[in-house]
Amino acid sequence: MSMMVIAAVEHSSLNISGNISFTDVALALCLVAVAVVVSRIREVGLEGDLLVATFRSFAQLLAIGYVLDYVFRGHGVLTLVVLGVMVGTATITSGRRSRLVPGSYAVAVGAIALAAAGTLGVLTLLGIITTNARAVIPLGSMIISSAMNTTSLVMVRLRDDLAAHRREVEARLSLGQTSHQAAAPWHRTAMRTAMLPTIDQTKVVGLVALPGAMTGMILAGASPLAAIRLQLVVMYMLLGGNAFAALVAGEATLRRLFTRHHQLVRSLRRVPT
Repeated sequence: MSMMVIAAVEHSSLNISGNISFTDVALALCLVAVAVVVSRIREVGLEGDLLVATFRSFAQLLAIGYVLDYVFRGHGVLTLVVLGVMVGTATITSGRRSRLVPGSYAVAVGAIALAAAGTLGVLTLLGIITTNARAVIPLGSMIISSAMNTTSLVMVRLRDDLAAHRREVEARLSLGQTSHQAAAPWHRTAMRTAMLPTIDQTKVVGLVALPGAMTGMILAGASPLAAIRLQLVVMYMLLGGNAFAALVAGEATLRRLFTRHHQLVRSLRRVPT
């Protein structure tokens, strides 16, 4: 599969007649202008956000483009550095979203890093991909991004549900249940909520929309069947990565929300307004 990824990169021809130029990118800004006008006319108030998002996307993608070009040109030893930066950024984002969970950053880095390492490890051990930077970095970024969302959802949902049902949880604890037993219904709900989006996306793949990896390969000139094989591996990879992230995030969050004496932490005794 790594050969397909490399071929897609090396034979990129996104607008069929030739490579996308910065002039083409500038022309595409007319679509952003339409969004700004709509926001202004309907008084949605998103003009500033649209402009910031447009500028940030250009600056961030341009920067990572130069970084990846350097790494791909014989500097593959920096692959782990690139993945480390991605994991760090995802950790900060997920930790902020889940800041009401004690030690949210530690939970986030553990879940995201283990999801990425575990999933990429399985793919390489089975020989599905090589350790080539052109394969590991793009696929690793997909896993990290998906694991970040899953981790945030698990932490936020589990914390909020336990806070909302604290009396029921404490009643279970008073009957002699352990923290895991008392929190089990909401633990399952949090994991289900976090994993369902990827499961639903996998169910309708190809019917509702053509996913990113498949679309990229087709635009790059690869055959549809080759693109399908890559996309299937990507979807199965994301399912596994999300399972890793949900499992680690759920267990780690429970440990942070209960004391070692199986009592709810004080910060959970009041649901924030």
